[in-house]
Amino acid sequence: MKLRDLAQGSSVFLGVIIAGYVSTAYVDQRFAARETTHASAPSSDPAPSACVGEDGSWKNWPWPNVPALSPKCP
Repeated sequence: MKLRDLAQGSSVFLGVIIAGYVSTAYVDQRFAARETTHASAPSSDPAPSACVGEDGSWKNWPWPNVPALSPKCP
């Protein structure tokens, strides 16, 4: 292995680590802000759980991924 190859591989590795950190910071900033706005009104009621409505859409679930086997909404 030449020194040039080692330097090139190290720079790619460092670039991937920096890109991962920046993208994680972006996702945390964007989606954590949405979560705190929903939780900003404190109440004594328990948080509603995710459920499936009559039309098949998800209720009480702010995230893009969907939990499997959620119950039907009352």
